[in-house]
Amino acid sequence: MFNKETEYALRGLIYIQLQNSEGKRPGIAEIAVQIDAPHFYTAKILQRLVRQGFIESQKGKGGGFYFDTKKPDLSLKQLIIATQGESLFSGCGFGLKQCDDNNPCPLHDKYALIRDALNKLVMDENVQSLAQKSLRGGEMLLPRLR
Repeated sequence: MFNKETEYALRGLIYIQLQNSEGKRPGIAEIAVQIDAPHFYTAKILQRLVRQGFIESQKGKGGGFYFDTKKPDLSLKQLIIATQGESLFSGCGFGLKQCDDNNPCPLHDKYALIRDALNKLVMDENVQSLAQKSLRGGEMLLPRLR
């Protein structure tokens, strides 16, 4: 459902949040290894997220990536729109450009229900809450984030 960029961004941001909660600021190499993603692709994604203001980065000793605690939590929908656009929330299940109530594709009505449910899911979740949900008893539940 999500493209690779969104998957890597989400895993990377959750890892960053988990590390930040322990007072650490992970670097690109560490993040790429921990989320099982290519190093240069991870760097490109995280640098773009910094430019968009979702996370901060600091170079040098004690540097790395971190969330500005003064900013509101990052909604999953904001992240998805930043990495793959809004078509997931408004597009046609067949990928048609002209699909609406007046000119529906064969999946139009059923896909609208899925699209609406997905929209609600991503509006209700944020990176910070997902990071907390990925922990149980101090252990990370997501195997690729170990």
